Amino acid sequence: MSKKGFILCACQGRCPGLAKLDIFRVLSEIRQANLFDYVCLHPQLCSGDGEEFLTVHLSGGQTKRLYVAACDPQMQKKMYRDAFEVIDFDGLRHASIDIRNKSAEEAVAAIRELVKRDSRCACCAD
Repeated sequence: MSKKGFILCACQGRCPGLAKLDIFRVLSEIRQANLFDYVCLHPQLCSGDGEEFLTVHLSGGQTKRLYVAACDPQMQKKMYRDAFEVIDFDGLRHASIDIRNKSAEEAVAAIRELVKRDSRCACCAD
């Protein structure tokens, strides 16, 4: 278990808070920056298939730290809790990034900042 993963949730592409966000630019810049071992996009993590995606994706035990860029961090914790419990994924290994009402540049900066803060934390660092 040593991988750092990143998932961007598109909130079905209908969330007004993501209207000005160029999702593919964010994904491309994050991937090119090599901040994570894997980068992916999901259309709606808070849906039933989103929970299934998390359960299947994380069940191998390879992900040490999961970053999710989406909506409110408190909502993320509540919405993903059941999926994490099913596979015994410690919710403390999940890092939330609120990307609503941000441009691509602002979202990338927020993601980079969280990864930088984590790198100074003994429990989150590689």
